[in-house]
Amino acid sequence: MRCHVLAALGLLALAACTTTSDTPPPAANTPLPTATRILDPAAAARLRANKGVTLQWIGWNDRGTASVTDNAGNLTLRAAQAQPNGPGRLYLDGTVTEIGADYFVFDGTIRITDTPDAGRTCEADKVWHFAVTQNRPYWRLREFEWCDGLTDYIDIYF
Repeated sequence: MRCHVLAALGLLALAACTTTSDTPPPAANTPLPTATRILDPAAAARLRANKGVTLQWIGWNDRGTASVTDNAGNLTLRAAQAQPNGPGRLYLDGTVTEIGADYFVFDGTIRITDTPDAGRTCEADKVWHFAVTQNRPYWRLREFEWCDGLTDYIDIYF
């Protein structure tokens, strides 16, 4: 790599760099990964160690799985629940952008298929809000009627 450096006021400033590498630099509009904003470390630990996910149409007794992974401070959440002996499915996949004492913000996809009725499909990719209310042992999705007027209770347990 060959760099041209300018000195001004005793500080060095990088003016221009050229490289002989065949790898192009990232595009100017490539988003940089951002770290999850953790306002409550104990809540973040509870989310990382969660005890599963449920959608009331599928059932509260057979929880699905929810995994939280940490990629350089950026927490991602992937969760799924399948209806035992049936077609109903719940799926979440995205990034946790903020965690507070009794809430977290999730930016990603939620998809519900074939429940409570066969053929029902609800899917959206947006910013979602989960919160703990009334001292319950789970975060509940706060956008209840986001698809077709039915109230979907999606809970992530701790």
